[in-house]
Amino acid sequence: MNRAIIQTSKAPAAIGTYSQAVKVGNTVYLSGQIGLDPQSMQLVDGIEAQVVRVFDNLQAVCEAAGASLNDIAKLNIFLTDLGHFALVNEIMARYFQQPYPARAAVGVASLPRGALVEMDGIVVIAA
Repeated sequence: MNRAIIQTSKAPAAIGTYSQAVKVGNTVYLSGQIGLDPQSMQLVDGIEAQVVRVFDNLQAVCEAAGASLNDIAKLNIFLTDLGHFALVNEIMARYFQQPYPARAAVGVASLPRGALVEMDGIVVIAA
């Protein structure tokens, strides 16, 4: 199996036993990103800032893998308050073009570091 670890300083360093992403063939598995600023490693304040930071972090990891957000085939969104779902949709429209990825949105009780949102995904890079 041809497996490569994806790492970039433009996204937060892993805070546990995981990699930012793993590329196997032309598929990239993105680890969950929360709204951590990659320089300070501190959570940004507020749901809107966290959603933007998460998309920026995912974008940085995609670019390090030689892809873009539009190469995401499946996106998973975890929210501590599903009342923020409309805001996530609004912000997501700034980052993605149609056709949009397949997506799931799940309400959860809590996230690492008290984050309000976390996202992970699967990227497929055209051969």
